Parts: sequence; C-alpha cells; structure tokens
Amino acid sequence: MITKTAAKLRYSHTVGFMSLQGGRGFGNPVDLAFDSDGVMYVVSRGGSDAEEMNPSKRVTKCTVGEQFLGEFSSGGQNDGQIMWPSSIAIDGEDRVYIGDEALHRVSVFDKEGNFLYRWGRQGNGEGEFDRPAGMIVDGDGNLLIADSLNHRIQQYTPTGEFISQWGSAGDGEGEFNMPWGVAADAAGNVYVVDWRNDRIQKFTADGKFVRVWGGSDADDGKFNRPAGLAVDDEGVLYVADWGNERVQALTQDGECLANLRGESGLSKWAHEYFTTNMDELEERERANLEPELVYPPGDELRQESAMVEKLFWGPTTVKIDAEGRVFVVDTARARVQVFAWPDSAH
Repeated sequence: MITKTAAKLRYSHTVGFMSLQGGRGFGNPVDLAFDSDGVMYVVSRGGSDAEEMNPSKRVTKCTVGEQFLGEFSSGGQNDGQIMWPSSIAIDGEDRVYIGDEALHRVSVFDKEGNFLYRWGRQGNGEGEFDRPAGMIVDGDGNLLIADSLNHRIQQYTPTGEFISQWGSAGDGEGEFNMPWGVAADAAGNVYVVDWRNDRIQKFTADGKFVRVWGGSDADDGKFNRPAGLAVDDEGVLYVADWGNERVQALTQDGECLANLRGESGLSKWAHEYFTTNMDELEERERANLEPELVYPPGDELRQESAMVEKLFWGPTTVKIDAEGRVFVVDTARARVQVFAWPDSAH
C-alpha cells in the first residue's frame, strides 16, 4: 500500500549551474550517484569534443547543500579520462564506475577520484559494448549495464568479469530497442528504460520478464523517449520522461501519482555568481522568466522548457537518496532539481 504519495513531493532546492571550464557547476550533466557518506557525484558530458573543451567532461563532488568538494577526470581517451560519459554508479566500497558511450568502456575510480582500472571494448561479445548507457550496482555488489546498441543488459563483477546477459533487439517481452536507464527495487527486481520503445520493463534479478508500462504518447503513463528512472522503498517508479520534459511517478499498477515539470529557483552557486556580477543580475531581474508564447505545434513541451527557466529541459536521470529525496538531473540547464517530502530539510 502506498503510504506517502508522490503527489506530496515538493520542490526543495537546486544544485549547480553551467560551468564548462571546471570548478563549481556542471557542463551538460547526465547522471549522479551518492557515496556511503551521502556525497553527491555528478558526471558531466561537457561541450564539444574539441581539446579546449576537455575540462568540461568531468565528475563533480559536492554535498546536497552545495558545498563544492572537488572534481576529477577530464576529456580524453587515456586511463582515467572520459569522452561521452553516460552513467555513474558507486558500490558499497565507494568505488566509482563511469560508463562511456564513445569509448565503449567502464572506468573505475576510488572515492577521491584516483583512477583504478577499466574494462570493455567495442563489439557484441561477452565483455564488449556498443554504447553502454545506464548502470547500477545490484544487491550482490555486481554491475548491471544497459548495452544500448546491442539491445541487452549485461552483468559484471566489480573487476569487470562477465557474469551474464539478457535481452535482444525487438519490441516484444524482454526485448529492447536501445535500452538506457536501469534501476532496482528493494526486492532486487530490475527495471529497464526501453528508450526507443517508449516503455519501462520489469524483470526478476535473473532477467525473467515480469511486466511492462508505457507506450508512445504524452498522456499519463505514456512516454516519449524515457531516459532514466528510480524506484522508491514503496515501489513507486519515478521516470525521467525526456521527450515529454517531465518526471512521472507511477505505481506498480501503472497509476500516475504525479507529473513533475520542474520548479527550479537559483542555486546557491548561481546566487554567488550573480552577487559578483551585478550587471547580469540586473538584466536577469528585468527579464520575463515565464513568457507567454505560442509554440510550434508538436513541439510545445520542448519549446516551453527552453523558454521557461524553472522547468526541466532534457531531464535524463532520477535518483533517490537515503532520506527519500528525489533528484532530477536537468541536463540542458546544467543543474539538479531536488524534491523532498514536507518534513524533510536539506
């Protein structure tokens, strides 16, 4: 039984702002994870692949209250570098795993950002990837990775030894068309975001199909290129419905409990930036941040998100911390929006 509904979630605060040259802030963030101390690690995909943009590809460490703790990695193909990071996961020993679409590999770091080892290469065999996407640590401490263009889920030990796989290309039960996000619930069931099929599939821990949600639309319970998801301790799914510019909260029966469009205010880092750049702050205060415009038919949601600052613009990932707070990676606006229950504080 749902004892606290997602409809009661309230916007808490925002973490981050745009910074493509390192330091406080993010550059097109795509995923986040928490270590055993509750420190937040946000991985940024950055700008272009030009050498001068390499600092924008990085992992930022900070607290939920926006204390900047440092950063590590940068753009490149050498050990410890990343090019198109797609996911981040942290295990019980605080090893940090980063999946990389461009390099078709997983790189592993300690919690201080020191490179440890990596595995993977492009291909469709065991131990190979074709654009690895979402990644989680399962209940046994192993890695589950969505192997996007191979249309499968692969399981590995923390050192990169192949264990198992399931899935194939298609739109039937247990089949995928570019799987992306991965999540698990308290019972060990696995949830896979089936990106181009506009659906979520649920499996047992060993890959047996259980059920499916979704279909292509903007209605409640439907999706337009969903990207990531999280499952809370009551089994509620929080889905980053990327193409519909929202996060949907669904019960196990598919009932839509809430649609979040975003409520962002300025982050602490953004406030500090504007107080030292008063001319920009004055321009911002004169601007209409919620303009009433007529948007092109068929693209209203994306155009509205691009024009209204508080809304999600390209939400890619949802994560839930130990306190039950919901974190949404708001990629195009280089921030994380945090939602909490009424009795929570940050």
